[in-house]
Amino acid sequence: MQEPILRRAGPEDAETLAALGAATFTETFAHLYPPADLAGFLAEAHSTARARADLTDPDSAVWLLEVEGAAVGYVLAGPCSLPHPEATPQDGEIKRLYLLQSAQNGGWGGRLFEAALAWLRARGPRAVWIGVWSENYGAQRFYARRGFTQVGEYGFAVGETIDREFILRRSAESFSNNGA
Repeated sequence: MQEPILRRAGPEDAETLAALGAATFTETFAHLYPPADLAGFLAEAHSTARARADLTDPDSAVWLLEVEGAAVGYVLAGPCSLPHPEATPQDGEIKRLYLLQSAQNGGWGGRLFEAALAWLRARGPRAVWIGVWSENYGAQRFYARRGFTQVGEYGFAVGETIDREFILRRSAESFSNNGA
């Protein structure tokens, strides 16, 4: 098996990103939603048009993880849009970080995360924010190990279903204090 490749995605990757986004979201969360809610959410949040918009936005960046030519994971970073009174668009946000189950537990989530974090930090000192499902304990542990703390919560709509999401933040000062 070839070594996985981590690369910055471009507009030509819109169809791949849309399909991977829908596949990873479905694999991870489909059991939580009525089929109509899931289908509507996927059609909007993981459409090729939405992926193309993310890939052409100069304030956002996406990295793909590929194994033998097939995309198995990705991370999307950009300006913070989480509903928290202290969050500003000048802050950064890890908006999505997903791997297919077959690609998990090999350290690649951390590598995707670090690529996005380095890109956010290169754009200037800033707090970095993340929204995570309240019952995704593995993701919460992953982010806690990287210095993020819970600072709020909000409702995340998937169709008519509203999920309880935690808002996590790592301050700009924490990056300069420990060099991470």
